Amino acid sequence: MALIFSRKIPLSYALGVFVPSAIQKTALIADHSGEFFSKRVFGEYQLEALQHFSSGSVSQPGRICWRGSSNVVLLRKLEIALREHQVDEAWVTFIDFKKLYGFPTGSMVNMLISRLSYSSDHHWLQKACDLVFLILKEKPSLLQFPVLTKLSISLARAQMPVPASMILRVMLERENMPPLTILWSVVSHMVKTEIGACLASNFLVQMCDCFLHLSAKGSVRAKVVKPDAMIFNLVLDACVKFKSSLKGQEIVELMSKACVIADAHSVIIFSQIHEMNGQRDEIKKLKDHVDEVGAPFIGYYCQFYDSLLKLHFKFDDIDSAAQLLLDMHKFQESVPNKKLRMDQEKRLLVPIGSNNLKTGLKIQVMPELLQKDSILRVKHKQELVMFRSGKFLLSNRALAKLVNGYRRHGRTTDLSKLLLCMQQDFHVLGQPSFCSVVIDACIRLGWLEMAHDILDDMDAAGAPIGSTLHMALLKAYYCREMFKEAKALLRKMRKAGFVVNLSDENHEMVDTACLSEAANNASSSSSKSDLIDFLVREMREEQKAIPSVVYELNSSIYYFCKAKMMEDALKTYKRMQHKKIQPTVQTFSYLIDGFSSLGMYRDITILWGDIKRNMGSKNLEVSRDLYEVLHLNFLRGGYFERAMEVIGYMKERNMYCDKWMYKDEFLKLHKNLYRSLKASEARTEAQSKRLEHVKAFRKWVGID
Repeated sequence: MALIFSRKIPLSYALGVFVPSAIQKTALIADHSGEFFSKRVFGEYQLEALQHFSSGSVSQPGRICWRGSSNVVLLRKLEIALREHQVDEAWVTFIDFKKLYGFPTGSMVNMLISRLSYSSDHHWLQKACDLVFLILKEKPSLLQFPVLTKLSISLARAQMPVPASMILRVMLERENMPPLTILWSVVSHMVKTEIGACLASNFLVQMCDCFLHLSAKGSVRAKVVKPDAMIFNLVLDACVKFKSSLKGQEIVELMSKACVIADAHSVIIFSQIHEMNGQRDEIKKLKDHVDEVGAPFIGYYCQFYDSLLKLHFKFDDIDSAAQLLLDMHKFQESVPNKKLRMDQEKRLLVPIGSNNLKTGLKIQVMPELLQKDSILRVKHKQELVMFRSGKFLLSNRALAKLVNGYRRHGRTTDLSKLLLCMQQDFHVLGQPSFCSVVIDACIRLGWLEMAHDILDDMDAAGAPIGSTLHMALLKAYYCREMFKEAKALLRKMRKAGFVVNLSDENHEMVDTACLSEAANNASSSSSKSDLIDFLVREMREEQKAIPSVVYELNSSIYYFCKAKMMEDALKTYKRMQHKKIQPTVQTFSYLIDGFSSLGMYRDITILWGDIKRNMGSKNLEVSRDLYEVLHLNFLRGGYFERAMEVIGYMKERNMYCDKWMYKDEFLKLHKNLYRSLKASEARTEAQSKRLEHVKAFRKWVGID
């Protein structure tokens, strides 16, 4: 058959067939003779034509001949476009083919997804993701697993964490995951952003749940979906970075349940998670093992000691803080020789919660294990203790916390003893002497009695301080007209052999201006120190800090909840309320976790009322982690009105909601709930309202 075609054919159709575009709403109609008509609507007119395959030029109108069906022609065109990386042309051709014949061959579909995955354009990457879900809906057998792997890493690299997590979850649902090294890369890119870190952590939770489920069934697929320490470390490090401490705690516990061995990186991140949650006892359980690591790890674990020291100060436990500093020196001096340590490869079991809990979790730890091919670089945020040139250095901030703590408790003598003990063991960052720096700071802040007491303690201990600081204190006494104290100091200075040109009898007549100038000169050496600034800052911050009693009560609540002793946990919580002690996010998180472990979801709804009251009074700022825990528990308990209420709060605060996770939880527990029930068929008003909330939730997550 031949057709005289009087219209020029665009060069873009040089492959030999006039292929309609899906964008232009084209339809092809075939008759029994194999002839195809093209109908394209352009405003008020139609173009109908037959075109035939031609390998020559089509720039001029003329007679065109068919050779093969449009099915073959379209496939050929798609193949050439993919081979030549013409993504736009390939996509248009695919859409046309799909409208006519459905999906092309599996190899062609996977090649298209693969080509789209190579693009750095977010538009094409999203198209690839959409195509995957279209195939999953209509013909899932076409998809090849390696293509999904390639797409997931491309999406992650392009900082598209939402579709990247969707592809990972698709693979997990099929109980198949990429090789761990590739999964490391995907996760490492996802956790660069807060939303990506949220999705990566939730995906890891689902991954662990899948592993535990398959392990319980004895399935061989369990090994395929088991995460390793690197995945945990990447996600936990992101939890620290984005201050997602409650999620971090959940993942630490999942690491124990999944029997994944924690390495040196893990221990460091654990300490930071526990520090954020105020869980001092949890870090102390690790300390005994960390103290025994070999020499190469001393500096590495400086961050661990820094976190523990911060918690001692938060608990207002100055004695423990001081003892830790002394222990660090002893630990440094008695580091075991690595060659003599025969148990360095031994797995240690560290309990989570109380040591006395028979049913408690235990996590496997190897403090001297470091992955050689690790892609994680833990950023150490050492604020109190640092490690330089093989020595521990105490920062001025740490020294300020010690001085302020002892001063607040009126224990100057104990401070003097500590300073003497630490004098040889530690160095102040940028300063020559602990004692001199502290005394000088006390003088300049007007704490003259404290400075005098430390000077006396130093003399009594046989470690006298030079004349410069004595003179500075003397001048300060004169300037403040504390003549009695000045007279006593003068006698002491003369007895010590210091040359003093002032007369006891005429000290009232001394020119104050001259003395002030002398005092400035005597104290000039301390102008290089920022200890005073840190002391002033500490006094300001302690007024805003969470009271130490809150950390103590939270620790008790945490223990009771882990032991499932909810009556005792509630008594402690009510004691906080009675004493008007403000609960924290951790307080409510521990209680929710305890109630959830016993299936006491109604009690969580009551607790939600307390949380809202605290938010209303501006005393509590709820984190996304806590909202997420509340929402999941309301879903499990079937409290859909409360679940939608939590969603409302998250939306108001522009918090990201992981709909996939919530949808998955709903389908596990309530898949067919009210699926066919109409509002008119509800028997009671309560059932009618519940039906309304269930439908609202289903619509929100995209089930209906």
